[in-house]
Amino acid sequence: MKVGFANSTKDANKSNEFLTFPLFAQIPQESLRFFAMLELIFNLPEPTMTEHISDSQPSEKHAENQPHFNPADQQETTHFGFKTVAKEEKQKLVANVFHSVADKYDLMNDLLSFGIHRLWKRFTIDCSGVRKGQKVLDLAGGTGDFTAKFSRLVGQSGEVVLADINDSMLQVEREKLRNLGVVDNVNYVQANAEALPFPDNTFDCVIISFGLRNVTDKDKALRSMYRVLKPGGRLLVLEFSKPILDPLSKAYNFYSFNILPKIGEMVVNDGESYRYLAESIRMHPAQEPLKEMMLQAGFEEVSYYNLTAGIVALHRGYKF
Repeated sequence: MKVGFANSTKDANKSNEFLTFPLFAQIPQESLRFFAMLELIFNLPEPTMTEHISDSQPSEKHAENQPHFNPADQQETTHFGFKTVAKEEKQKLVANVFHSVADKYDLMNDLLSFGIHRLWKRFTIDCSGVRKGQKVLDLAGGTGDFTAKFSRLVGQSGEVVLADINDSMLQVEREKLRNLGVVDNVNYVQANAEALPFPDNTFDCVIISFGLRNVTDKDKALRSMYRVLKPGGRLLVLEFSKPILDPLSKAYNFYSFNILPKIGEMVVNDGESYRYLAESIRMHPAQEPLKEMMLQAGFEEVSYYNLTAGIVALHRGYKF
């Protein structure tokens, strides 16, 4: 079984073409034929992003009819899914999403990924290099899947800090881990990834799993993660990405934008939160742009590995 990361641009491109981790990276020919058939049947449409023009930013067509625009008066904006919102508003909107889905977060993960998320996480742990006595930050920790595993790996001489910006998720995480008997070497902190409340050079490993796409200022968050890592420490980013096979990409888009919200509506009575999930995945940087963002934040030897043909990518970078 061959596993590994691309350590150069050449290797990264090769990794994208030849996915060598058979458990969840290779796509059987039968599946490819199935996705191609789906494309023919549904003519799978590409979801489009609705254009949003701010009142304070007139289009060229109407600029001549608008009052003088002062850039200093412009409110900073970002995206919430396909919507354009004020930066300070996004954090509240994302919080509402996770308040809504927290109680059935694990169930929905299993339903929506057909359980494959457990394999992605297992591979991530294998690539973490975490050992006894080390200190790990599990950022945007979901319901504590990684914390439970890392707690055993670091042992009583180590520590895992589970940090999440959402108090509803923290409550679910704490209750779940206590029921599993994970208590002694785990601490819980409500924290914003953009301004982590830890001293410089604190952690041997920082991991953020399916959380970076929800962060308002990703560059700021990456710099914050870099700051709290010890020299020699590593960051692991497990996140939805861009499928590298066209038939799979179109089928995946159809599933994400048409089926996923319906499952959310049936199970948690909240289809809109899962529509946001699909939109946030589409808006998140693909493999190479995210790699470049990590390099710009100061990380070195940044590499990534495509899982399930790029539906998910695992990025890894070091602080030296």
